[in-house]
Amino acid sequence: MTEDIEIEVGSGNVFADLELENAPELKLKAAILGQINSILDHRHLSQKQSAELLGLTQPKVSALKNGRLHGFSLEKLLEIMVRLDRDVEIGFKKSRSKHAGRYFVRDGKKRVPVAA
Repeated sequence: MTEDIEIEVGSGNVFADLELENAPELKLKAAILGQINSILDHRHLSQKQSAELLGLTQPKVSALKNGRLHGFSLEKLLEIMVRLDRDVEIGFKKSRSKHAGRYFVRDGKKRVPVAA
């Protein structure tokens, strides 16, 4: 017996698909959080060591490591990137998109759109 499975194609933003009102900001924060976790993993730091480096409590580091964005402002995530020896550049330019402007996160030379 076979069941028909209905597949719905996502928009590329799971937060928008869940109809969250601040979906673009959440996707941007998630992209930054991914970068933070990648750096911490690469450095092989314990949560306690990460907490000391980032000026956070160990439970806050645990929340970051588990992808929980609640309680972290965009400003705080950018501050964490600076504590991880990363330059944060914020720039603006006229959008080439026919629709709305977009957010991008750059990792080295790679520029990735994260929200519309």
